[in-house]
Amino acid sequence: MSEAGRARLYHVELPMRTPFDHPAARRRTSDSLVLSLSADGVTGLGECAPRSYVTGETTASVRGALEQTDLGALFARLTGRPPEETLRLLHRDGFARVFGVDGGNNLLCLLETAVLDWLGRRLGAGARDLLPPGGPVAGAGSPSRLPVSQVLDLSLDTEEFLATRGPFHFVKIKASDDVEHDARTVRTLRDKLGDDVPVMVDANMSWTPDNAVGHAHRLREAGVDYVEEPLPKGSWEALRTLRRDGGVRVMLDESVCTARDARRAVESGACDAFNIRVSKNGGPLPAAGLVAYARENGIRFQFGVQVAEVGPLINAGRALAFAHPDALTVEAGQSDRFFPQMIVAPPPAVDRDTNTLRPAGGTGWGMDLTEVAERWAVRDL
Repeated sequence: MSEAGRARLYHVELPMRTPFDHPAARRRTSDSLVLSLSADGVTGLGECAPRSYVTGETTASVRGALEQTDLGALFARLTGRPPEETLRLLHRDGFARVFGVDGGNNLLCLLETAVLDWLGRRLGAGARDLLPPGGPVAGAGSPSRLPVSQVLDLSLDTEEFLATRGPFHFVKIKASDDVEHDARTVRTLRDKLGDDVPVMVDANMSWTPDNAVGHAHRLREAGVDYVEEPLPKGSWEALRTLRRDGGVRVMLDESVCTARDARRAVESGACDAFNIRVSKNGGPLPAAGLVAYARENGIRFQFGVQVAEVGPLINAGRALAFAHPDALTVEAGQSDRFFPQMIVAPPPAVDRDTNTLRPAGGTGWGMDLTEVAERWAVRDL
């Protein structure tokens, strides 16, 4: 426990009411780390959701890295200058440089989201104001609502999905191990939804260079618009071949975790779009940097989620979406469906009648921990 401030870590493993299956993982509980940072009478909340198949990090490895982090020095930097100056420096130089912290993307995300929330509360600033300025149209402002995509995972039947999850603005299908099954699913959706609703198949790295072009042709015939992360991470040459010969647009997710990854993907001609996720990409500020890089290079992007986010990550991702409404789509997650009781209030909501989002209210990320969170407290730091 630092003299300058207090920190408490939570390892949140909330049981999920509805399971979620895809080719890379099965999920039955959340697996997030939530960090509370308190200083000068203000508390900021951060979150990360490590997934070993994405960044190589786990909750255990992030906990170990956090215990090696000098939080006393972090609190000294946080309280040692005016909050508006700290926020300006974060926008200019990034969290790692301003706070002298080195580590994996999820450690940095956990700390960055907590610090940004603390700054927002100190400044009386909302979530959108914590992000760098800039967007597709300067001065145009943010919309009052954004449409969100719907995800058909392997635990849900197609007919049930169509009957219960509309209205549909963008659909992502989690691939099975049978491309003919996936093609039939695409065709069923296309027949029901028409040509105006984009449909994407997320293979989660399950294809190979030998079968990828054939799979892409089959899905394109069925009416798919994008395939997401079809090949093992970093298969740059095979991805370029797939784009050239497969007739589909490629969105990269696990292959683009850092700015260096993004440059390699663009220079290799490996993709048409990025899936930007706050935790995977190291926090909201690096995620915003990827948006800028994508625009500069004619790459589209969407705002995705880690399955089963539980708090600050949700509203941080939504703040990015409202700051950049030209995204292909926004994956708002399904916390309202997954969790009977959440650890934050107010709980993040989706208007399921319209499948749209409103911006979060309040200051910072706009949420506080509830009593439910204490069950998951693991350490004071």
